[in-house]
Amino acid sequence: MVIVGPTAVGKTALSIRLAKKYNGEIINGDSMQVYAGLDIGTAKVTEEEAEGIPHHLLDIIPVEQDYTASDFKRDARQAIEAILARGKLPIVVGGSGLYIEGLLFDMQFGGVAAENPDYRKQLEAELERTDAMCIWKQLQAKDPKAAEQIHPNNSRRVIRALEVIHFSGKRFSDQADRETAPHYDALLIGLDTDRGILYDRINRRVDLMTDMGLVEEAKALFDRKLPVKTQATRGIGYKEWFGFFNGEITYEEATEMLKQNSRRYAKRQLTWFRNRMSGIHWFDLVRNSYDMQKIEDLVEAFLA
Repeated sequence: MVIVGPTAVGKTALSIRLAKKYNGEIINGDSMQVYAGLDIGTAKVTEEEAEGIPHHLLDIIPVEQDYTASDFKRDARQAIEAILARGKLPIVVGGSGLYIEGLLFDMQFGGVAAENPDYRKQLEAELERTDAMCIWKQLQAKDPKAAEQIHPNNSRRVIRALEVIHFSGKRFSDQADRETAPHYDALLIGLDTDRGILYDRINRRVDLMTDMGLVEEAKALFDRKLPVKTQATRGIGYKEWFGFFNGEITYEEATEMLKQNSRRYAKRQLTWFRNRMSGIHWFDLVRNSYDMQKIEDLVEAFLA
């Protein structure tokens, strides 16, 4: 079973409810929750919230180390096999579209074109001189569809897309980088709600995170003085505070930037899941509590 959707829509609560009812264990499908110590800003499930349900692929990587979609595919598949061997139901939960799609459809993460190390090094050097947005805008100019599907901060993926375009002469979005048939027989459940309601929930979640100590958590990451390319430092919830710590923006400006980036990310998440993945059963548990019964009926039919 897979539960997807934008941030702040209730995926965690649903996953725990279903895991308790159907003897499940949860596999994290969020690209930032793999990092140890990044708890508040990633909305990582707490021990109290987990209610004893085992969770996998949380806190498995130090913040100094990058973790790719390929790493996730490998680790998630190992976790799925182990959970199934225990006679339990694996439940993958997250909003990282590339991770989820790569797991389900065996994406090759780079297309069919061969590598071009010299061109890649040229782009990496340019990234060091400029910033992630500058590199992403090159992809947007050459392949708008690919740019829409790749977050500007995912510089590794952006550079790989530009490398494929440079080598093959074809758009990255036209490359056959995944199987057409899913690797697993999985039930896909998507959560969404009215855009205005979702954005209000995101804004309130940011306020709650700051009350819980998000700024202190971000400062601890900032004080590590990691290279700018490090994946953990580019995560929403953390990078927005770095300008505040440097004295470049106010606390209020950092807070508003975080809310805006979180809202934009939610929009990109929905675009990914709706455009890239078919077969998702969508529900709105925020406005329609009776959808819970529909979800449970769907799960029981799937398991039968």
